[in-house]
Amino acid sequence: MKKIRSVCALLLAGCVFLFGGWTFGRVRQGVVVDGVPVGGLAFKEAERAVREEIARTLSPFTVHTPDGDVYFRTQFTDDLGDLLRRAQRGEELRASVKRVWGDMEEELLALCTSVARPAADATLTFSSRGFEYIHESAGRGCEYDALLREVSEAFEAGREEVTLHTFEVSPAVTEALLRARTRPLASYTTYFDASNSPRAHNIALAASRISGTVLLPGEEFSFNRVVGKRTAANGFETANIISGGEFVPGVGGGVCQTSTTLMNAALLSGLRVTESRPHSLTVGYVPPSRDAMVSESSDLRFVNPYSVPVYLSGLAGGGRVSFTFYGLPDGREYRVESRVLLTADPPPEQIVEGEEDKWLRAPKQGIASESYLSVYEGGTLLSRTLLRRDAYAVVQGIRQVKKTETEEMSPLS
Repeated sequence: MKKIRSVCALLLAGCVFLFGGWTFGRVRQGVVVDGVPVGGLAFKEAERAVREEIARTLSPFTVHTPDGDVYFRTQFTDDLGDLLRRAQRGEELRASVKRVWGDMEEELLALCTSVARPAADATLTFSSRGFEYIHESAGRGCEYDALLREVSEAFEAGREEVTLHTFEVSPAVTEALLRARTRPLASYTTYFDASNSPRAHNIALAASRISGTVLLPGEEFSFNRVVGKRTAANGFETANIISGGEFVPGVGGGVCQTSTTLMNAALLSGLRVTESRPHSLTVGYVPPSRDAMVSESSDLRFVNPYSVPVYLSGLAGGGRVSFTFYGLPDGREYRVESRVLLTADPPPEQIVEGEEDKWLRAPKQGIASESYLSVYEGGTLLSRTLLRRDAYAVVQGIRQVKKTETEEMSPLS
């Protein structure tokens, strides 16, 4: 019995000698890892304490962008499990730490997307007041593949920052381009008696409804559709119109001068007239075969043949009505020519008696005429096309003369 007790005492002394006072499942006394005292702590507790310190002191990965620095908190792996179990009493150790960025691709894609800016095209608005332009602005692009490659290389090399490189994205439409596409093509002006206020009103009203019109490529313009019916309800007043070969009062008188002026501006601008008709009588504001009579059954139509929009601007006042077309000039010059083929003089005027001397109907010469569109480029004639061939009626004048009072003498019986 005494012999057994002696053996146990020897074994206990050996255990104390071998383990130096170390308690099973805990870090040896006096061990410090990355500045954190962990001696005597359970292994899991020690790992947690050291990892909290590593996470606190681990610098974020920084990406320098044009909008400022962006910081990414990354994860890490370490050798703490093995390091703590091998630590000797009183050692000061450093863990081997390796960064890990599991969501790198997704986070960098989100960053690249947020940094990118789309380019803003220049825009214009057009109205009867003219053009207004809004300047373009460049965009900003981000090359995701290049960013991912640079960050991955820096990450592997232990670097903690990169600079995100962007590039400029040019807008597709610039203000200079818009201005080049909205240059004057041609203008045309005719004149009228401003003192005839109903007629002047009708001319100006029709012009105001046309001004500000935009014709897209291939689009056809209709005078009747844009101006509307010539009625009192639609704002038009009564003035002379041509009807049945005579000038008679009618609602909307004078509107044909607006349509005529518009047609000539369209032809000079290179637009293709698809419908126009002459008056039955000649008019004084344009040469023969260059007029455009409009009514409920007769329209003025033309098409935009260009690949860009055409803009119509009109103005009437002070005895003149003008139209200007804007677009992208094609480098050609368009000329409209009028040619009188023959004339017919009116018969002698009819004389009637009245209260005063005046013309009840002015005589008009009959005319046969035609008009041509000539196209030039660099001074060279490219083409000459017949537009219309017309016949304008002869008008017999009617002149009123003042009645002469005569005293009838009866014979003496």
